[in-house]
Amino acid sequence: MTGSEEPPSFRLAYVPGVTPSKWVRIWNERLPEVPLILAAVSAAQAPDVLRAREADAGFVRLPIDRTDLSAIPLYTETTVVVVPKDHLVAAVEEISAEELADEIVLHPLDDTLDWERPPGRAALERPATTEDAVELVAAGIGLLVVPQSLARLYHRKDLTYRTVTGVPESRIALSWAEEEVTPGLVEEFIGIVRGRTVNSTRGRTPTPPQPKQKRADKGGAPRKAAAGKSSGKTAGKSGGKNARGGAAAPKSGAKRAKPRRRP
Repeated sequence: MTGSEEPPSFRLAYVPGVTPSKWVRIWNERLPEVPLILAAVSAAQAPDVLRAREADAGFVRLPIDRTDLSAIPLYTETTVVVVPKDHLVAAVEEISAEELADEIVLHPLDDTLDWERPPGRAALERPATTEDAVELVAAGIGLLVVPQSLARLYHRKDLTYRTVTGVPESRIALSWAEEEVTPGLVEEFIGIVRGRTVNSTRGRTPTPPQPKQKRADKGGAPRKAAAGKSSGKTAGKSGGKNARGGAAAPKSGAKRAKPRRRP
């Protein structure tokens, strides 16, 4: 490697709400020689960051424009409504979108849910970000419907959240440019995210099979089992012969026949 060349690295973008620490830890264990560089980006910026090759791969929220991008859906998040702790909604486990009809529901400009029509009554102005909307909920101005991970990310002690049914759900996907400049590293990260083990042969050269350990040579000591069988056969062939190979001696209790007298 010449002085002008830089060592390889892997640049990973992620949107708010995604926690990539687990996958980063596995990457560092398997490829310690390749640094993984994290870049936090907004959900709206993520697709353009990947197309511009400013990141090799990234966690995005679907739906996105997939022009020139590949994507693997990973999981779907529960949608929740963020409310003050003393709000009536906090007394139930879940609530339907129809039950929010009379509530003011904030709809931030960076909202990632694919709404046909947001629930509730619209506020006079749309907050710029989800974080700003959470502050307005704390001020008692309205409620906020978001993916659960964002409710956790911007959690406040004076707020809580409950599951909402009958609304869109956010899907998280791993995405990358279709003509990425480091295909081998992207394949490695895909394998980590999909749970492939370190010994998986997909995407890497398989390890050649190791030769099996040979048994002892034929000239070695015979096995105990074989010796036992051989002695059994020998005993069977000897039949009535004694230990010296002669005929078996008559029993000591046998009587001899007496000779008859002549008349």
